This record gives sequence, C-alpha cells and structure tokens, in this order.
Amino acid sequence: MNDRTRADAAAQASVPLGEDYPDIRAAIQAMCKNYPAKYWRDCEDADAYPDAFVEEMTRSGYLAALIPEEFGGAGLPLRAASVILEEIHDAGCNAGAVHAQMYIMGTLLRHGSAAQKNKYLPEIAAGRLRLQAFGVTEPTTGSDTTQLKTRAARDGDHYVVNGQKVWTSRALKSDLMLLLARTTPADQVKRRSDGLSVFLLDIRESLGKGLTIRKLDTMINHQTTEVFFDNVRVPAENLIGDQDKGFRYILDGMNAERILVASECLGDARFFIRKAADYSKERVVFGRPIGQNQGIQFPIARSYADYRGADLMNRTACALFDAGQNCGAEANMAKLMASEASWKAGEAAMQTFGGFSYAREFDIERKWRETRIFQIAPISTNLILSYLGEHVLGMPRSY
Repeated sequence: MNDRTRADAAAQASVPLGEDYPDIRAAIQAMCKNYPAKYWRDCEDADAYPDAFVEEMTRSGYLAALIPEEFGGAGLPLRAASVILEEIHDAGCNAGAVHAQMYIMGTLLRHGSAAQKNKYLPEIAAGRLRLQAFGVTEPTTGSDTTQLKTRAARDGDHYVVNGQKVWTSRALKSDLMLLLARTTPADQVKRRSDGLSVFLLDIRESLGKGLTIRKLDTMINHQTTEVFFDNVRVPAENLIGDQDKGFRYILDGMNAERILVASECLGDARFFIRKAADYSKERVVFGRPIGQNQGIQFPIARSYADYRGADLMNRTACALFDAGQNCGAEANMAKLMASEASWKAGEAAMQTFGGFSYAREFDIERKWRETRIFQIAPISTNLILSYLGEHVLGMPRSY
C-alpha cells in the first residue's frame, strides 16, 4: 500500500480523540481497585495465575468484548478492547493473563466455519471455555514463522501433529489452543507463507495423549510454557479455513495482537508518567522538590510526548482495523512507538524514584520488568523496522 492509498484508507476511518468509551474506562478502573499492587506481587511470589482477576474479567463480560452479540458477546470494536487493556495497565495491573483471548478471536471470527463459531464462541463468551493459548513460536525458528517445523499430517478424519512450540503463554491455564502447523513441506510450496494451517486444539482432550506442557521459569509472571506434540490427534473438523492457507488467517490475529499490546504499553506509560511526576513533586532533596531539576523533569516530559504520539498512532491502527482496511503498517508502528514510549517512561520512573525504585512496595520495578518484554514480543523492534523498510518504503529485503 503506497502513501496515497494509505491516506485514502485512513480517510474512510474515524479516529477518536480524547477519553473515548468513558464508561468502560471508569468501570475497569473501579474493578482494578480490587486487585492492588500486593495482589500482583503475591501472584508473582507464588508463581500463580491471577485466577480471581481473570474470573472477574470473564464475569464482567470484558473478555467477550469482541465476540458478536449473536454468540453471547458484547460485539464491540477493537478500539473498545484496546481501551480495556490500556486501563488495566494504567491501574497497575497486568492484562497478560487475558489479552490473548481477545486477539486470538480474530482468526476464529473471520475464518472459522459456522459450526466452529456456534460450538465454541458461546462457551467462550460465557466463560465456560478459555481460549488463551497461541501456539506459533518454535525454539529453532523464532520469528521466522514460515519456516516452523511442527507438522500436521492428515490421517482419515484427523490430523496427526508432531513438533514443539515455545513461549506459549497460559497453555496450562487454557482449554483451547490456536495452533499453527505445517501441512505441506516447505520445499513443496511456491511461496514461503504457503503450506501452513491453523487448528483449534482442545488441550483438555490432548493432555496425556501425546501433548506435554512444561512451565518455563521467566523474569515475569506470564505463565509461559513449552509445548510438545507427539502424534497428537486433532479432528479434521477443527481445521480453521482451508488447509495450507493458515498463515494469512493468523495475520488478522497478529495485527490485532500488535494493536492490543500497544494499548497495554500505553497504559504502562501512563502509569510510569503519573507515578514519576507525582513523586518528583513530593520528594525533596537539597531543599527543593526533585521535579524542579531539569534532569528529572525533562525525561518525564519527553515520555509524555512520546506517549501522546504513540497513542495517536494506535488509535489510527484501531480505526483502520475496525473499518476493515489494511492496517499492517499502522499496527506495527503503533506497537513500535508504544513499546518504546512505555520503556522510556519506565526508565524515567526508575531514575526519578532512585533507590526506592528497587523496593517492591513502590511497584515500579515489577512494571519496569513487565514492560521490557514489549521490545521483544510479540514481535521485535528490529523486525518491525525491517517490515517498514521493505513493505512501506520499498527498500530491499534485509533478511
């Protein structure tokens, strides 16, 4: 999409300014007061899933925000989901336990069969099923998704899956997994992105029957796992869309993922900026508030400017997505800008709090660790720059 085409597409989308969805924002902030910093520290200490938080998010209907009303959901646009996640992070909480259900939904909604939607969406909307696991990344291929090695071979009315996934968060806390596997060998396809298929795997049915899930010990509490498939049988009816066309199906989910993760980054940035600005006005050293010193004030102010710019880009990406327009570049730029804004804001907060930033009671160090991952996942900063260089600016492919 060239700049003129992109401008025409943007003209068809409406980008909201200000505090849109004020009722949702107020409700999320009120709910998050039930889960203060100590709740998240206790979950981390116990290496535990925030079950109470997830259950309340489910009961309140927020995890079904993107599911159409006919299936029991709220039928809201992606922008509403973006607001939900941003407010969760601004409140000092973490949406990592629930966000996947929102962005995974895009693949099922857009490409699933009527039978699949009727079977799963009402159960997910009601909270009787959890769809929180996204099986894509592998240990030997990383971000090179088209070269993944996990195979799914047709055997009668089933597919037999063999391979391994890694960094599959929440697999032990989910009932279903959206799984990407190769159904035609890479040397037998015309394009790198061909030959991949998407399946809806029932984890409950497969555990102990060739499916093994092991928890990974990580820097943050994302309930991350590695998953092994040893002749796991998946009913052919669980294939989403057409065989070998799965890569393009998950692109919808990936754009939504980038936008929603950017929203979490924006919430983190707001958290850090507010905390740092407030502390800089209260903390007095050498007879003056430290916020009076430009060395403290300017990084916080710069972080605010970065946050506002990233916020506008994310709103633009949401508007294009909700209008059914191509939003690949905008979704990637939103994630890039928002993740850098949150990281810089985190750094400013760490410097402002000084030694106290390392004290867990202030909650800066936890959020600082949590927001760092967004430089790496769901896609690294360098890969976003490669995408923009090649697909937007027309430069030679760099990898």
